[in-house]
This record gives sequence, structure tokens and C-alpha cells, in this order.
Amino acid sequence: MTSARSARFVQPPTRLRRLGMAGTALGALLLGLAAAPPTASAGPVAGTVKAVATPAAVNGQLTVCGTKLCNRHGKPIQLRGMSSHGIQWYGKCLTSGSLDALAKDWNADVLRVSTYVQEGGYETDPRKYTDLAHSLIEQATARGMYVIVDWHMLDPGDPHHNLARAKTFFTEIAQRHGAKTNLLYEIANEPSGVSWSRIKSYAEQLIPVIRAKDAETPVLVGTRAWSSFGVSEGANESEVVSNPVNARNIMYTFHFYAYSHRDEYLRTLSRAADRLPVFVTEFGTQNYAGEGTNDFAMTQKYLDLMAAKKISWVNWNYSDDHRSGAVFRTGTCGAGGPWAGTTSLKPAGVWIRDRIRTADDFPTS
Repeated sequence: MTSARSARFVQPPTRLRRLGMAGTALGALLLGLAAAPPTASAGPVAGTVKAVATPAAVNGQLTVCGTKLCNRHGKPIQLRGMSSHGIQWYGKCLTSGSLDALAKDWNADVLRVSTYVQEGGYETDPRKYTDLAHSLIEQATARGMYVIVDWHMLDPGDPHHNLARAKTFFTEIAQRHGAKTNLLYEIANEPSGVSWSRIKSYAEQLIPVIRAKDAETPVLVGTRAWSSFGVSEGANESEVVSNPVNARNIMYTFHFYAYSHRDEYLRTLSRAADRLPVFVTEFGTQNYAGEGTNDFAMTQKYLDLMAAKKISWVNWNYSDDHRSGAVFRTGTCGAGGPWAGTTSLKPAGVWIRDRIRTADDFPTS
């Protein structure tokens, strides 16, 4: 990954920037309508539909055990899901219908809610974007999905630039949602141009602020060079292995774009996952800008490795951005769908939906 990756985040046309999200009241209503567990009976009743246990209901509170992400039964699991694009631009892609499709048609385990800090995001209106994050957390919770609360800092690449804002944001998020068992906090999307010690210092100042409100939710820490364990700046995972963040119940993030990031990145992920708890919170089948030709063969190598090592992953991105990495065809969100099935999907969307639908079996014993 190079600084040219910022091309993926060029501000969309104005017509796409108007948010189509309902407010927090809708999230609360959806949460209240979430299905209650079925009562026991002597047998099936004709004409009834069997309730399906959701990922969050089966796995409950997650925790980091060794190098794995484990469920409430202490068993390593792999979550699979999608990341939103910037919620300041693509609110119309995150509606009741699209989230229903993600949970029930795609069978996704997790939604990553990307709250950009700059680029017209959080810093322009902290109240607005915090409330939008609250709403999306509630709506994903109502559908039984896990939620990655992504503090999407990108430019500038030093996370300390936004430390005060991050403390304010995560304090409120953790205070309101800390009792939930379906969250993960991603505290720095893609640090760049700074040393690992600088990123570690940021994490060690922010994590205690979160822990003061929420002692249990796993925290995901970005790594050097656009969350590549330093590979994109000539380093590797050894700097994290030898100098880990001084905190418990944390994981480290890794991002890749398969067309650009080849065997060196794949080997780094493999080595790192043997020594550290790793969560791939962003990847694409295209180049580092999330655009261009899809390399499904190389991506499958990554998916095979992540399946073998129980590395959870989230694909970029659940929107109708014009780039090939956005799963929906341009115009789908403005038209309000259709969301389910494959008719509105680009090739990358068809491919990744198929792989999300074959989820982990979530061991309970």
C-alpha cells in the first residue's frame, strides 16, 4: 500500500453525499422488533417458520484467546462480513432493506461501520456522525450481526492527530453500547508514515479510556503502513511481536488488496497470525485503490489461509461507489435496491457474497 491509496477515498459527487439514513429512533424501533427466542414445543407446527439463530446469539461475547478470536464457549471462530464505505457519503446504502439483505440473504456475521474522521466526516459534525454510528450499531444488533466500530482515520496518517476526538467518540460509544455483546472497537483504521512505537503509544492512551466504560469488548489496533504490519514501508510483523501493545483482549489489523498485494503480504499475514491475534478488517479483490481488475485467484489464496487459521475478515465495501470494489452497481442505493440476490451486484459483489454465505460453523462444545 502506498499513499496513492488515498485515491480510493476521493470525495464522491455531491449527489451521493446526502445521507438517506433514519435517525436513532429507527434503530431503537428495529432493536425492539428483534425476534425473541422460540419457546420449546413438542414438535414443529405446520405452516410455521423455524427461527434461525443469529451469529451474535450463538457466539455471544467475544474474547481474544491466545492468537484467536473466541466465542462465549471458548471456541475459536471466524467472522465474515462487509465494511460500509464512508457513512458521510453512502448513507443510502445502509437502509433497513440493505441491512436485511446483508444479514439474511448474504448471511453476514459482521458489519464494519466506517466513521471517517476527516474527508467531510466526524470532525465536521461530531454529534451527527456519532448519532449515525449509534443508529447503525442498533440496527445491526437488531439483526443479530456483530459490529466493528471503525474509527476511519486515514489522512493524516498519525493517529495522535485525532487522539482527543477518538477519546470523545469512543467514550460515548462504549458508555452507550458497552453492555452489548456484539461489538468490536477498531481504534485506528490505517496508520501511515509513522513508527510502530507511535501507533502503540496512541493505543495505550486510548484503550484505557474505552476500558473505563467497557471492560470486555475486544479492541482492534491498526498496524504500521496502512495496516500492513509495516510491509508497505519495508518492515514486517516482527516489530509488533517484539513490542506488543500493553493491553489485554486486543487484536491487530491487517489490510490487503489482492491485485496489488502478492505473496510477500500473504506470507506476512501467515507468520503474523501464528504469533499474534489478527483480524483482517479490510480487503479487496482489486488494486490498492479498491478499483481496477479483480484478482479472484489471489484473493482465494488469502481466503484459504484465513479459513485455515481462523482469521476473521471484512470485505471493502458495501456501497454503490463507481469503483470495482464496491459490491453494488452504481445507482443501486439511490434507487433503493433491489438488495437481495445478485442482479444489482458487480462481479466482486457476486463473488464475495457467495463466500460470505458459506460461514463458519461456530462450535459451541
